[in-house]
Amino acid sequence: MRRYGALEKAKARCKVIVGKATGHERLEAEGRTDEVKARIREKATSIRRRAEGVKDSLRRHRS
Repeated sequence: MRRYGALEKAKARCKVIVGKATGHERLEAEGRTDEVKARIREKATSIRRRAEGVKDSLRRHRS
């Protein structure tokens, strides 16, 4: 799953760079928005994995 997040970040960064190079403000803004979305998705995935780990550890200690 991390590769998917990295791919999203790279695509977003490319949009920003191309937008700046061509003077296309909308493309640059779209890239920045995509970067934020990728970071949020990455953080949410991290939180979900931590919660699953806590849930698993609680199950193990109950037995």
